Amino acid sequence: MNPDQLLFTKTHEWVAVSEQDGGKVVTVGLSAFAIEALTDLVYLELPKVGSQATAEEPFCEVESVKAVSDLYAPVSGKVIAVNDGLPNALETLSDDPYGAGWIAKIAVSDDSELDRLLDHAAYQAMCQEEA
Repeated sequence: MNPDQLLFTKTHEWVAVSEQDGGKVVTVGLSAFAIEALTDLVYLELPKVGSQATAEEPFCEVESVKAVSDLYAPVSGKVIAVNDGLPNALETLSDDPYGAGWIAKIAVSDDSELDRLLDHAAYQAMCQEEA
């Protein structure tokens, strides 16, 4: 996926929005900026398929040699898929963060929550301020 076409959270998750069965589904991953900041990932806990995600609340976690970090759901909804192979191939997060490194898919329960996400330009500006 092209980062220019994605949305981002202030907590560094990326979001790709698609239509499915008359509703919106988001694919969620961790931005390249966040992965670079974390360095040396050692563990990823995926959310459970069927679980409810709540916008801006932790829904899984990633651990690096530096720290354990929560990943936050960008929207509320039901987790409908997870990238099962990712915990055993954490290098995929670094090698292809916006493609094969996706973490979960969530069926969006409230489309208006998408409005608070950042476009790529706004996200890049935020990252420059943090650097």
